[in-house]
Formats: sequence, structure tokens, C-alpha cells
Amino acid sequence: MTPHIVVLGAGYSGMVASKLAARRTGAPVTLVNARDTFVERVRMHQLASGQELPERPIKELLEGTGVDFVADRVIHIDADRRTVVLTGQELRYDVLIYALGSRTDLSSVPGTSEYAYTVADVDNATRLRERLEKEGSVAVVGGGLTGIEVATEIAETYPGREVRLVTSSEFGAGLSDRGRRHLHRTFKRLGISRVEGVRVASVDGSGLPLDGNDRLEADIVVWTTGFEVSRLAAEAGFAVDSRGRMVVDGTLRSVSHPDVYAVGDAAAVRRNTGQELRMACATGIPAAAHAVRALTDRLAGREPRDLHFRYFNQCISLGRHDALIQFVRADDTPVEAVLTGRTAAKYKETIVRSAYLAQRHPALTALT
Repeated sequence: MTPHIVVLGAGYSGMVASKLAARRTGAPVTLVNARDTFVERVRMHQLASGQELPERPIKELLEGTGVDFVADRVIHIDADRRTVVLTGQELRYDVLIYALGSRTDLSSVPGTSEYAYTVADVDNATRLRERLEKEGSVAVVGGGLTGIEVATEIAETYPGREVRLVTSSEFGAGLSDRGRRHLHRTFKRLGISRVEGVRVASVDGSGLPLDGNDRLEADIVVWTTGFEVSRLAAEAGFAVDSRGRMVVDGTLRSVSHPDVYAVGDAAAVRRNTGQELRMACATGIPAAAHAVRALTDRLAGREPRDLHFRYFNQCISLGRHDALIQFVRADDTPVEAVLTGRTAAKYKETIVRSAYLAQRHPALTALT
């Protein structure tokens, strides 16, 4: 019997998985996503700063693939009945590929959901864009790659505006000495100040109360730290980790439900060394390709191989004319080699365009 494959989530991982599954298995594939447009999530800081991004209708991306698209929201998964319950219908599956991604955690720190802005999706990035068009100082909370990209994009777009990056850790932690030096030069050039080693206790209408009764005043707070996943996997009874991500084996198959695979941010994926992969489209896309390969092998009666993955670099945009490409070892630890400036900006743009190109032509992805 030909299995019906249902893919939940049309982000970087889900789109690749659905198209490859249709092409390689010949089985009917249904892709479910709440929005009817594909979101280039790695460009949301650009949208927030006022840049125009093209619409990417999912149906256009699926033309000629045979994948059936349903624009609807998942509200429940019945693992026993192999059924996905949507707001408007139910879908039965023989194989489920779970790719619902992640979202910014706005529940752990009081006031974030009421007062902070995010760049996690189109709607929230658009809200921030509209607010930035008005006057006001900006505090970007989170010293990771997203926070750095947001702070530099805003500072470049709105020169002279007060922009601060607030982080609980050391600025540029995880980068090489050369990488950190370039970040320091860039922040100085753009006039971005840094507040390091502090913990935000809450967010209110005028800024950030900190642990220890201190506070930072800010008209606009952008929250870029902490991510969470949907509770759907846990509620369905799938094995999940402490963060709610589906626990998978080396082939990206659920350790508790052999008819389910998980890819992208919603999956706890590990290298063959046991190291957990970080959340990024650079890891999610090849993982999705590998999951489909494993599924195809099993349908053909072959034993699939485990995922073999190594890191190459970390790419950080610093506005439209600068970037930092931090080259890393296989385990993602930095080496001293970096690429900076306009050449790095072109490199980063090539990476971002390649991530979208993989949505149109997933056979070009690595591990295919």
C-alpha cells in the first residue's frame, strides 16, 4: 500500500521535506501550514528595519511537485488514530513529518508578551517595523546571532538613534578573538552600546527592570533570546526532551513512534558524536533531506544510515554592507579565520539566497 505522508510546517525544513518526499517516494504528500506564504525567517530583521521582502506563495513553490497544500492550523495530533486535527478538517497519515519549528519564548520573563517586540515571524516583524518608524530608543535583549543582526540592522537604518544590546553573557561569546574584535569595531562604528552580564527581570512600558533593582530605560524593547516549540508533540504522547522537542534517532525518526519523523527546530537532533545541533536553517535543511532519504530507504526495504553532519561556519549580517563569517571546526567551535566587510556581506547574502533556492530546488541540498 502506498503511504500517505503528511508534513506539518512549511518552513525551511518542512518545505524541503515535503517536496523531496513526493519526488523520491512517489507517495501522496500533504503539506500543512498556518500561513499560505513561505517566510524567509532569516530575513525578518530586514523586514523589521523597513526593507521590502517579496511575497513567496507556498502554492507557487509547490507547482509541479504533486504536493497537496492545506493552509490551516494544527490543533491536535492523535497518534493512536494517526490523525492530524486542523481547525477545518482532519487528515489521516501513514507517515508524519513534524516540522513545526520554534517561536520566541515570551512566557519566561514577565512583561515580554505585553511590551516586547520580536522578529520571529512576519506579523511580529511588521509590528516592530511600524513602531520603529516613530521616535524612540531601542534595547535589543539577547547577545546571540539574532540579537546582533537586529541591533546592527536597526542602527544602520536609523543612524543617530540610541540602540543598546543587552546580554547576560559576554559580548561575542563563542566567537574567535578576531571575530569579537570585528564586532566591537562594528558596534562602535554604528554607535551601538552594550550592556553585558545583566539579567532582565521583566519588561514594562518604559524599559527593562534588571535583577538587583537596577533598570534600563528604553522606548522599544526587542526580545531575541530564548525559543520554545509547540506543545503538540508532547500532548500527542511523542517522546520529547525537556524543551518539548521531539526526540529522534540518527535517522530523524521518533524514538517512540516509528511512523513519525521530526526535522528542524522542533526536533532534538544530534551529530553522531552526541553533540546537539543548534537551531538554524543550515542544520534543518540537510536534516530534512536526510530524514526523507531514511524514509525512502525504509520503504524500499533498505537499512538507512544515520545522519553525519559537521559545521563549517557561522554567518552574521551586520547591516547591508558588512558581515562576519566565523569559520568553525566540525563541532562548531571557532577557529581564528574570519571573513568580514563587504565580501562577508556578499557571502552571507549568498547563503541566505541558497537557503531559499533549496525551497525551490530541494534536490540541490546537501545530503541528497
